[in-house]
This record gives sequence, C-alpha cells and structure tokens, in this order.
Amino acid sequence: MKKKVIFVILLIITIISTNIIITLAATKSELEQQQNDIDNKIKETENEINEVQVEMTETMKQIQSLNNQISEYEIQIEELDTQLANLESSIADTQIKLDEAEKKYKEQEETLQARIVAQYEAGETTYLDVILGGGSIWDMVSNWQLVSDVAEMDNRLLEELEENRIQIEEAKKSLENNKEQVATLKNNKETTAKTLKNSQAAKEKYVSQLSDEEKALNDELERLESENKKIENELRELERQYSDKIENLGGTGVLQRPVKSGVITATMYYSSGAYHGAIDYGVPVGTEVYAAADGVVLAAGWSNGGLGNYVCLQHSNGIRTYYGHGNGNFKVYVGDVVQKGQLIMYSGNTGNSSGPHLHFEVRVSPYNWSYGGGDSRRDPRNYM
Repeated sequence: MKKKVIFVILLIITIISTNIIITLAATKSELEQQQNDIDNKIKETENEINEVQVEMTETMKQIQSLNNQISEYEIQIEELDTQLANLESSIADTQIKLDEAEKKYKEQEETLQARIVAQYEAGETTYLDVILGGGSIWDMVSNWQLVSDVAEMDNRLLEELEENRIQIEEAKKSLENNKEQVATLKNNKETTAKTLKNSQAAKEKYVSQLSDEEKALNDELERLESENKKIENELRELERQYSDKIENLGGTGVLQRPVKSGVITATMYYSSGAYHGAIDYGVPVGTEVYAAADGVVLAAGWSNGGLGNYVCLQHSNGIRTYYGHGNGNFKVYVGDVVQKGQLIMYSGNTGNSSGPHLHFEVRVSPYNWSYGGGDSRRDPRNYM
C-alpha cells in the first residue's frame, strides 16, 4: 500500500514538474519571440531610415538641402551674436577706462596749471636764487635737493600727462573701430537673417507638396535634426567653458583605432547608398572603447539624437570624435582631460542600433549634423 501511495505521489510530482517546465519553456519561447519581433521592428525602422536617401523624391531632397542651409545660417547668426556680445562688452570696458583716463588727465592738468601759476606769482625768483639763498653750505645743499625734487616732480607730471593723452587717443580709436565693427556685424546679421527667412519660406513651400507618408518621414527626420542641433548647441557651450583645457591639449591630429577588435561593418555610406557619416565596428556588448586622441570630455551620457549612450571628445586641431551606442558604463565625466588610448566606455546596443557595435564619428568645426550629409562629418579613416 505504501509503495502504491509513493508511486502516485511521484507520478503527480512528475506531471506537475513537466507542466512547469512546459510552461516555463512556453514563456521563454514567447519572450524570445517578442524580443525577435522588437528586433525586427527596429531593423525595419532603421532600414527605412537608412534607405530614405535613396527613395527620396526630388522634393524631399530639396527640403534636406534647405535644412542644411538653414542650419548653416543659424550657426552664422549665433556666431555673429557672440561676436556682437564680445564687442559690446569690450566697448563698455573701453568706455570705463576712457572716462578714468580723462578724469586723471584733467586732475594732472589742473595740478600743472597750479604749478605754472605759482611760478608766475614767484616773479623773477629762479632755482639759482633758491639754492644760493641759504646761509651755510649745508643750507645750499638742502635747497639744491629741494629744487631737484621739485624739478623731477614737474618732469614726471609732464610725462604722465603725455602718457594719459596717448592712452585717451588710443581708447577713442579703439571705441570707434569697435563701433564700426558692431555696425558691420549687425549688417551681416540682418542679411543672414533675411536669407534664412527666404530659405525657411522655400522649405515650407516644398513641405506642402509632400504626400502624407513623406510628411511623416520628414517630421521624423526633422525631429532627429532638431535633437542633434540641441545637442550640438550644448556641446558648443561646453567647448567654450573648457576652452583653456582644450588649448593646452597636445596631439598631431592623427587618431588611433577606438577598439582593439572587430571589423568595420559600415562606412560613410550604407550598402543601400544612404549617408551614414561614420564608421561602425562590429564588436560584442561590453567591448572596451578607447579615446582616439588626447581630448576633453564634452559629453558622457544619453543622446536623443540616435547615438544612445555616447561619449564626445574635443581634440586639438578642431577635431571632435563621437563614440555611440555604448552600454552605459562610462569611465569618464564631462570636463575630464583624457589621454590617447585611455578607456572611456564600453560598447553596447543602445539608441538607433540594429545590433551590437561601436559607432565612431569624426566632425570638424562647426560640428553640425544633417541627415542627408553635406555637414561637418568626415571619414575617420582619413585621420588614422
């Protein structure tokens, strides 16, 4: 009887276990299927975006070209605004110095006039009279020292007066030059703003001609470009903030390979013909990524522009490198000065990525980005 009970219990346990295993297997299978579906959707989306340049109508291409122009004009206006702000600050500083110099000049002039009046009122008394007016030789020596000191003071006063006069003239010239430059810059800004407005109007005209499908695609491209523009503005501000560190960087402009393993799986153009603007290294998640040259860290975090977790380094010679799709394990922080070959992060599969790889990108000033190309991105292999 006992054996029979034990057999039944074992049978029940076996059935339950089998059901659990089957359930777990089914759950795992479903999860894997869901993951595959997601991966496929990501790949489909990326393929659609990658091939968009090939499939673009002439209207879409015109819009992309105008987007590039608009971006350039906006950068020019921003640079003009910076120059204007610097000049206006310089004018204000120069005006303060000019006011101080004129005040000092007036005081010195009044002192000199008082000395001339005093000498006039003294009549025919000469320095020799003062020296010989003493009773003893020691009085004469003392009087001579007094006369010498007065004469030296007069000479120094005249020299300072002349120096201040020259400084005032230079300050006035500097003010005039700066004011002329301000007028020129404002003119340039006005002209650029008009051109920008014309380009924006032309773009709107082309956009109105797009089909609903093309409009949706154009909206997505503009979202990406807007995100990248925002990122570039932030990086530009950080570049100004860390300008001292950047100026002290060494380097020859020659870059090293950012990963020690992996083959290049994509170059500046995808196999479809669409513009990529970088090179991709096919490496597993967690591969060590190294700085391609001495640099200052401008970014180490998440990008909404498609790069996922990324690092951006500013180098000497006007070069900037981007390392995209990292796994989020950063080894550097914003503002750090890094050496060539230093570990900065680990590769991953984040952002707009269809599989584990490192996206390696090089840009030169003004570091702008446009989906269709014609921007600041350069082939990294030309710098290695």
